[in-house]
Amino acid sequence: MASDATLHELSGKCLCGVVTITARFAGKRIEACHCTQCRAWGGGAYLATPMTDDFTIDGAEYVARFPSSAWAERGFCKRCGSNLFYHYLPAQKRSFLAGLFPGLDDGELHEEIFVDQKPDYYCFAGERDRLTRAEVIEKFGIELPD
Repeated sequence: MASDATLHELSGKCLCGVVTITARFAGKRIEACHCTQCRAWGGGAYLATPMTDDFTIDGAEYVARFPSSAWAERGFCKRCGSNLFYHYLPAQKRSFLAGLFPGLDDGELHEEIFVDQKPDYYCFAGERDRLTRAEVIEKFGIELPD
């Protein structure tokens, strides 16, 4: 596995192929969010790339956005419904669904957040940082409603 300092350019598509995302990331890290919104959005943990502002989206006319909170929106393909990204508005950065990028098949699950909202019916093996809602708020200096 490449070191985190190595910049990787990855390209992926939605299910129908009309939206192509090309993004650059340090390392091949994957993060998991277990919050209730992410689970409702995708049916399970949100498995995603780290946040980045170094990306391009081809086929942007097929991307719909849903304002899921005062600080974030979620993007999906209008044609096939594929979930594409989480856009954190204050930082103008996005994380993308890891499954969009075949180049992340050898990635490593690096961090899990909102573990106190994770249901009992699944669990990821391995050791990594696992943060509760309170720890996420503290780490990123954000304010979330209750």
